[in-house]
Formats: sequence, C-alpha cells, structure tokens
Amino acid sequence: MPRYSGFRILAEGLRGNSGWQPAWRKPAPKSSYDVVVVGGGGHGLATAFYLAEVHGIRNVAVLEKGPIGHGNTGRNTTIVRSNYLLPENNNFYEHSLKLWEGLEQSLGYNVMMSQRGVINLFHNDAQRNAALRRGNSMRLNGIDAEILDRDGVKAMCPLVDLDNGRYPVMGGLLQRRGGTARHDAVAWGFAHAADARGVDIIEHCEVTGMIVEGGAIQGVRTTRGEIRAPKVGLAVAGHTSTLTDMAGFRVPIETHLLQAFVSEGLKPLIDCVVTFGAGHFYISQSDKGGLVFGGGLDGYPSYGQRGTLPEAEHVYAAGISMIPALGRLRGLRSWAGVMDMTPDGSPYICKTPVRGLYMTAGWCYGGFKATPGSGWCHAWTIAKDEPHRLNAAHTLDRFREGRMLDERGNGPFFWAQ
Repeated sequence: MPRYSGFRILAEGLRGNSGWQPAWRKPAPKSSYDVVVVGGGGHGLATAFYLAEVHGIRNVAVLEKGPIGHGNTGRNTTIVRSNYLLPENNNFYEHSLKLWEGLEQSLGYNVMMSQRGVINLFHNDAQRNAALRRGNSMRLNGIDAEILDRDGVKAMCPLVDLDNGRYPVMGGLLQRRGGTARHDAVAWGFAHAADARGVDIIEHCEVTGMIVEGGAIQGVRTTRGEIRAPKVGLAVAGHTSTLTDMAGFRVPIETHLLQAFVSEGLKPLIDCVVTFGAGHFYISQSDKGGLVFGGGLDGYPSYGQRGTLPEAEHVYAAGISMIPALGRLRGLRSWAGVMDMTPDGSPYICKTPVRGLYMTAGWCYGGFKATPGSGWCHAWTIAKDEPHRLNAAHTLDRFREGRMLDERGNGPFFWAQ
C-alpha cells in the first residue's frame, strides 16, 4: 500500500485525485488466526499494529461490531498528557506520550498531534500542594512539569478569569509536551498501518460468544461465523464486562457515561489545553475552530452513549465561570462515551483467568491519551504471555492483594474516579 506524503498529495491534486486507494482492505474473516483482537477502536488497532510491527505477529484479525473508530475513540476530547502522580501511572503514560511524539512517522499518517501544553489550574492551598506533589513526582521520573503563578496562567491563556467568584485561580501545573491529537485520524492511521503489515481489519463483525475449552480460549463466535485463535485480546472499553461474562468471569468495572461538547467554529482563541478539577472542566480548540470541552461522569451506569441535561448544564456553567467569553458562544453538538470505570481509577493491561485471553480495559478518563501505550503494552503481554514492566502493576490481582493504584485518593468508588 503506498505511503502518504506531501509529494503524493500534490501529484493527486494535479490528476484530479484519481489515484487514491482505500486506506485499508475489507477482507472476509478467515476461519483461524494466531491472534484475534476484539475492538476496532484506537486501543485494539494499536494492539494489532504493535503485534505486527514489534513482535512480527501478522496473522492477526481485528473484529469491530460496526465501522472502526465509532466507539470511544470518536467520542472523546482528544487530550494527550502524562501528568500523573503515581509512578506506576506516570511512567506508563510518559511511555505513551513518547510514542505519540513519533506516531506520525511510525504510522506514515498525519494524526494532527499538537503539543500545545496542558494546564491544570488550582484554586486553594490544598490544591496547590497537590499540584506541587504531582509535579515533583513527575520530575523525579524524568517527566516535564512546571508550576505557574497567576501571571503565568494569564500569559498562557488570557481568557481565564483569575478572580471569578466561583473558582478564583491561584496558579496551575503545566506540562508543555501535552496537547491534543485528532481522534478519528488516530483510528484511521493505526488501521492503515496495521493493514499494510498484513492485519485483517474486519468491520461489522460483532462477537456473540467466547469459545473456552479446558480453561483456555480457543476463539470467538461472531455474527460472521466462528473464528478460532489460541490468543484473544479484548479492547472494548465500556463493553469489557459484557465480553468477560461471555468468557465466564467477572471484572471490577462499571460502565458510565462521559459527555463531551463542541462549539461553533471560531478564529484561534485558546491555544493550549485548560483543565481544572474543582469544577471538573477541560477545554481546547480543534483545528477546525470549534472549542471542544467536557466535564465529569453523569453519575449512573449506562451503555446509552447519550448524556443528561443536568450534567450538560454543570459543564457549561463551570466553563463560563472560568472563561466568561464562552457565554457568547453557541453549542454545536454533544455526545457521550461509554467509560469503563475501575474502583481505583487505574487501568488493566493484563492476562485474565482464562488462558490465552488478555485485556486492556478500565481506562476511566485516560483512554485516548493511553492509545499507543496501551496497544504497545497489550501487544507485549499477548506476544510474551507476560506483562512488560510498564504494565506489571496494572493487573486484576491488585485488589485481592491490596495494592490499589488510587491516583486521586477517592477510595474504592467507581463513580468518584
């Protein structure tokens, strides 16, 4: 499959764009593969790409119940960062961020990675101390972090109302290497690159059952027939518990809704990512000019992919309190992602109780930014049948063994993460 380049775009423009080929094939499923990856979003496609690219395992199928990228990959606010507190998490997300930094070259595809900086605002002494603690943890692990005072925040984002009555701003934690990427381009880029390495991407192929014999996975049943494989990886976000039920075991995951919103298109207005936890609001500006923003969970388990008006009202109110200029804008559209929430807010990239069955799940709010890192570690775990050191702590066993990775310190509550 030909690679994309500036020269290719120029050449196609001169000949009426008549030479473009589909970015990936539409193969019929084979009866068996070495590995089947269930889930055609960013994490599943990244898993397949790294299986082929890093481990040389190319007889791989990615199964997606609809078109690729129509789940959470296409339903998020596109933020990329590695500013986590716990070493187990910030080391993993830093590895993912480094993969992001070279992703366009690896895939041969423009994912519109923009390292514009991510600011986490704080509003009181306790939040400032928490930001200092997180920033120091990051720097001890070689990750960039800066503390901004009020003047520094104003210089980065002049529209922020530092003295607003609801959330007066004391400063912020800045990671300059953080930023955004285009979510659908990420799915298309991984699909294009995986397909070029021999991976079969099979759309409109829903998994309806797991074939488990003697405690080991032997394949999956789908709407397009039975597909055998000695290794199966799950990358299905909020539908993880549905698939593990088919395999005969339960996982500590609750499925919740997380809304996102986009405004009408504007000229450049916000050239960084601004977030704050007090109101749980985050915002950036897309390349098309729309402001992309979101907040917290709707607060009840659901698979509905649609949110509630009370949470929408909260998000808009929090945003206008922090950036009053938003009050002059019109919302263009909104949607909800189906989030796989864990009791401690940290993910799973691990083996499961069924031999040959692996999973990457429980990403809570961190799914998009983890895409390349999740795929890389999931592929390693599948290929080696053991975790890499970066995901060795992210197992299902940690709750039984009492070693939770409680990033936010909220305790064992799915909805509070």
